[in-house]
Amino acid sequence: MRIAVFNQKGGVGKTTTTLNLAAASVRDGKQPLLLDLDPQCHLSSIHGSTPQDSGRSLFGFYQGLSELDVLTIPWDGIGRLIPSHQQLIKVDAIFGKGPAILNKLRLGLDSIDQSVPGNAAQNAIIDCCPYVGVLALNAIFACDLLLIPISTDYLSLQAAEQMTRTLSILEPVIKRRVERRYLLTRYDRRRKMSEDVQNRLRERYGSEACQTVISENVAIAESPSKNRDVFSHSASSSGAADYAALYEELRLQGLF
Repeated sequence: MRIAVFNQKGGVGKTTTTLNLAAASVRDGKQPLLLDLDPQCHLSSIHGSTPQDSGRSLFGFYQGLSELDVLTIPWDGIGRLIPSHQQLIKVDAIFGKGPAILNKLRLGLDSIDQSVPGNAAQNAIIDCCPYVGVLALNAIFACDLLLIPISTDYLSLQAAEQMTRTLSILEPVIKRRVERRYLLTRYDRRRKMSEDVQNRLRERYGSEACQTVISENVAIAESPSKNRDVFSHSASSSGAADYAALYEELRLQGLF
């Protein structure tokens, strides 16, 4: 299963969700492959070894210098990572012409799968940049599931509707309906707005809205600064419980 974590709005928990969903799956015996497809390199910085040489990152893959399997680095407790680099911001300008580039990531992951049966690429989680361009389109074309984090505010709810419209434009090109789930993040039960956004989301998207919500939690917020996922930082926290519940929900639906 390949999961792309994407929303066109920033600050909704894409990187946090990628990191902690991977960590939850490792606790279940899986070894996922994480791809940092964001030129801001947040996921790679949490790992702590963003490459100085852009050729050792996903940019090298888009340049045609390296295959994906050569670029992977281990990440204890998380799985494996293919890191990002700031040079990825150039991908649209350099490679953003023609249909071949849109399937490059999908074909690269297919190549890993075929070379090593049972490889971690079959459980890949892609942390996307917060805008629709070549990188995000690569992730959408490659994924089996699009996970859309939405923080509990009205602007994020509007962003979810924008994502739905974007997918309706893309799906005739992809020639399939993209499986998607909408995930509420930064949920604060003390705020009436959180409950209102949750109700509107479930009314609009029904079973595609995750039953699990990720609550506002100190452990989730501070763990990246310690270069840790929420489980290794504070296994007893409500944040760890939320991400464990999200993983279990997706697993029971056959989406992980």
